[in-house]
Amino acid sequence: MQFTEIKLKGAYVITPDLIQDERGFFARAFCKNEFEEHCLNPNTVQCNMSLNHKTGTLRGMHYQLPPYSEVKLVRCTSGSIYDVIIDLRPESPTFKQWVGTELSATNHQMLYIPEGFAHGYQTLEDNTEVFYQVSAFYHPEAENGLRWNDPAFGINWPIPVSTVSKKDASHPDWESK
Repeated sequence: MQFTEIKLKGAYVITPDLIQDERGFFARAFCKNEFEEHCLNPNTVQCNMSLNHKTGTLRGMHYQLPPYSEVKLVRCTSGSIYDVIIDLRPESPTFKQWVGTELSATNHQMLYIPEGFAHGYQTLEDNTEVFYQVSAFYHPEAENGLRWNDPAFGINWPIPVSTVSKKDASHPDWESK
């Protein structure tokens, strides 16, 4: 696997090494040893998946508060997404900055999201499925989020938003938190 650190410290795009032949390919999507060699948290306690019927569907921006903060490893298994993370670590030099990257069933890339980041994505195709591993169990009392169009972050989504949940659309502005 190839680990490429992106501009937000501790976040990585991970590209599996595909071993290809006439049958197709084989690749390792996760290796505890390789994650530890890159000083990344390899713990997975829960795996989640979502199916999104319509292009432009937006989910996010979600995170869990301490002590239930979580690391996420996200992969798009069908279709494609524009995956966005925001650094919410006050001590970080990239505090309040965001990065977006395309994950697809075609490019096979994954996004490693450290603790202290908000995460969300927009589907770029109909019937897109996303699979992600998390390092902490879900705790409803620790659930939090940012609005996808909060002016404090100025995220540039690639296409118009077609669908967003009432919950995701109702988060207050960051500045009022």
